[in-house]
Amino acid sequence: MNASVDFGGRAVLVTGGTKGIGAVIARAFLAAGARVTVCARNEPRTPPSAGGRAAHFLPADIRDPAQAAELVERAAGLMGRLDVLVNNAGGSPDADAATVSPRFVERIVQLNLLAPFYAAQPANKIMQAQETGGSIINIGSVSGVDPQPRTAAYSAAKAGLRMLSQALALEWGPKVRVNHVTVGLVLTEAAASYYGDGGALGEIIPMGRMGSPQDVANTCLYLASDLASYVTGADLPVHGGGEIPARHMVTKG
Repeated sequence: MNASVDFGGRAVLVTGGTKGIGAVIARAFLAAGARVTVCARNEPRTPPSAGGRAAHFLPADIRDPAQAAELVERAAGLMGRLDVLVNNAGGSPDADAATVSPRFVERIVQLNLLAPFYAAQPANKIMQAQETGGSIINIGSVSGVDPQPRTAAYSAAKAGLRMLSQALALEWGPKVRVNHVTVGLVLTEAAASYYGDGGALGEIIPMGRMGSPQDVANTCLYLASDLASYVTGADLPVHGGGEIPARHMVTKG
């Protein structure tokens, strides 16, 4: 099924938008006609591009509230407005909860929970002043609802992000819509080093495959579009139906 939305004249900021899922989200908005700015701590060799246009890049460590605020203000100034913020930056290496350092826990919570708020707050201020308001999309994880071993800090932070999204939607509507995407197993380039082609893991997912970054990008296009004008405070799972419980995978002889 082919579907398209028009973001001509709209401005989008994607955090962590230089690689992986974030870069695909940025390219999807560019292809739909939007002006796009991406951020990361390090400048990419080439910024995301589509349709003959490239995203603007701004360096920022959004774990720092001052840098996050400056990023949003600069992006809005660069593009002339700010219609969509996609809080995509996040992640965590595995860590043993029994021995992990307090510093590690602090940094993971900063990146996955506090940084989205640090970016959302100034974005809301700009969007509230616009006649057309705006849309904020927070990219979460199934770990926030179904934690896995060695992800305690990450899972806790992502659970908080889901609730933060609902709380902000409650406070910032009707001008600003805030939604959350619960992302499942996605076959990015980085994930391929662990999962191969994803075929084996696809067998435990009802849709029969791991997700692709484009699946997440398409969801962001929907949530940011006028098609979702009455959708706020929502949690949209993009996990192919989730993993089938182990008890249903047992083959009886």
